[in-house]
Amino acid sequence: MESGGGRPYRQGVRAHAAAETAERILDAAAAVFWERPSDQISLEEVAVRAEVSVRTVIRRFGGKEGLLAAGVAREVQRTRAQRDLAPVGDVSAAVAVLVEHYETTGDRVLKLLAEEVRVPGLTDVVDRGRRLHREWCTRVFAPTVADLGGVERRRRLAQLVAVCDVYTWKLLRRDAGLSRRQTELALVELLTLLVEGT
Repeated sequence: MESGGGRPYRQGVRAHAAAETAERILDAAAAVFWERPSDQISLEEVAVRAEVSVRTVIRRFGGKEGLLAAGVAREVQRTRAQRDLAPVGDVSAAVAVLVEHYETTGDRVLKLLAEEVRVPGLTDVVDRGRRLHREWCTRVFAPTVADLGGVERRRRLAQLVAVCDVYTWKLLRRDAGLSRRQTELALVELLTLLVEGT
């Protein structure tokens, strides 16, 4: 005869296994997403990489759109957690966090941005990323814009968002060939001008 705690234990094990399977599917989907154009991703390839059936992918995420939505939600959460390590009002520390993020994801984000106009479903994904970036700049540089109002505040915040943008990192790191350290220094110099100019 089974003890009273048997069923909850089995349910817990089952839930844990289901969560692990979901993570494996999302990992596989992310790997495929970064390797090829978004409109060429197939559930079959994701399933093979995750070592599950297509039916399992569909049952868990409801198809390609649901899979993309879940993947985006996970990446936004991870990005927010990483970016939130930046302290408010410390330009050098904020830049270190920002460049660390771009070093690991910058090229992928650039790929995503390049595909936005070609793959309509990516517009929402890119817009979420833009909102997250703006929110981060608003939080990290709050002391810089605190005493500004109206159009002056909007302009200064737009400048901060632009300097911290992935395209600025690309111009410095990829196009100009600066080292990571020199890229950080360049960003700190640009941001300091804005921060001290208030």
